[in-house]
Amino acid sequence: MAKQNQELGSSASHLPEHGPIDEQGREILLSVKNVDITFGKGENAVRAVKNASFDIYKGETFSLVGESGSGKTTIGRAVIRVNPCAAGEIQYKGVRISGKIPHSLDREVIRNIQMVFQDPAASLNERATVDYIVSEGLYNFHLYENEADRVRKVENIIEEVGLLKEHLTRYPHEFSGGQRQRIGLARAMVMEPELVVADEPISALDVSIRAQVLNLMKKFQEEKDVTYLFIAHDLSVVRFISDRIGVIYKGNIVEIAAAEELFDFPLHPYTHSLISAIPIPDPQLEKNKVLYTYDPSIHDYSTDQPELVNIGHAHYVYGNKKEIEEYRKIREKGEILQPIRILKEGEERPKEEKDGTLTAADDQFLKAPVHDTGSGIYMFLSFFLPIIGLIAGQIFKSKQYYRNYHACKKGAIAGLITLAVIIVIFLIFLGLAII
Repeated sequence: MAKQNQELGSSASHLPEHGPIDEQGREILLSVKNVDITFGKGENAVRAVKNASFDIYKGETFSLVGESGSGKTTIGRAVIRVNPCAAGEIQYKGVRISGKIPHSLDREVIRNIQMVFQDPAASLNERATVDYIVSEGLYNFHLYENEADRVRKVENIIEEVGLLKEHLTRYPHEFSGGQRQRIGLARAMVMEPELVVADEPISALDVSIRAQVLNLMKKFQEEKDVTYLFIAHDLSVVRFISDRIGVIYKGNIVEIAAAEELFDFPLHPYTHSLISAIPIPDPQLEKNKVLYTYDPSIHDYSTDQPELVNIGHAHYVYGNKKEIEEYRKIREKGEILQPIRILKEGEERPKEEKDGTLTAADDQFLKAPVHDTGSGIYMFLSFFLPIIGLIAGQIFKSKQYYRNYHACKKGAIAGLITLAVIIVIFLIFLGLAII
């Protein structure tokens, strides 16, 4: 059976009706397996996602949470085949959809997986009417019998998202942010997708509008059996809408668990820090709250490499063997953890927070020189003045301007090689002239 699934994943040109079933009898709709995503090449390469793995089951909402720049959107864009995978693969219903795939399969993926973008203003064509924006997918895949059927589908979906038929003749700039996001949601849902990648769909909206959009998404999930990959950085929102949550830090998935399980037992220190940052509605309690700051230097991965391990209760945590054992012991006690701590009356604030002590990561970031850009000008000048370039490079290196140092070094080496080639050619011609 496993061999059959493997063959299906690598050779299928069409999607099957159902995905593979796991041990608990749940249908796996999307599977991200050991995915690496890299931008740039050589020394400038940035590994945005590192060995990410998780499954999304049909009908659930799987949320991916982390701070800005952690790789959430990068994974979401890889799912809709915008970002290529440097390693690993993404499977949809057991069929590989990452990398090079047949044209017929590509169209099915576009049809079945839709995305709702973070910025509703930037993701809508300002020169197109709402009618055309919502209908574009219907036109491309001819998902209507005749013009009357297309109009009926568009009018139905626009009313379902809380807008009026009269809005179809207007342009995006005539709407508020919340209304634009409803148009974006209508554009995705009119395709009747099985999976929707929602990339922070409410972060650009007013607080009063956020609940309306979230309720609308829940309504579509109940009525149309839609599955969501919900990308966010606000854990309080994620708790409301999610069945399971994955926490990502600098490209690494550090924890995956059911929503309530994660909030009751936030085992990884980074998850602890995210939950402690959730604002409390009471201003007095918020004032007395102790903010926990995650410091990655607390981990020692020099000899024992970390991995994402299931510690039981379908709870996955990222750590080395020693950390995993500690996490297991804490979880097996069954005592609900309290990541949010409120100072009692008269209790002093912890010294590290009171003094504003920086973490090792913050301190290293602040020490980095502002003008260490590695500009091409340094490379250009070093090419024509290689000796001076090498001297300048050593000065940059001593001041920790490493990008500038590498630029000078590259230019100087290229200049010296070019100079050496010119000298050799000159000597050859000189020798031939003498002979």
